[in-house]
Amino acid sequence: MTIPIWIYAVVVGIVISALMAIKTGREERKLELESIEQEGEIYIKRLEREREQREDLKATGE
Repeated sequence: MTIPIWIYAVVVGIVISALMAIKTGREERKLELESIEQEGEIYIKRLEREREQREDLKATGE
């Protein structure tokens, strides 16, 4: 009993597709984490600026 060549081609196509999906998923996850990290840094900088402004207002108000 022999297996037609097109079945091998389909199996290879499925494997390649799965590998590409895994690769793309990892890249997207990496980009998403970088984006989240940048947003966090912006948020922390904003909080620090607000804290400094409050401290300046306290110092001038006393």
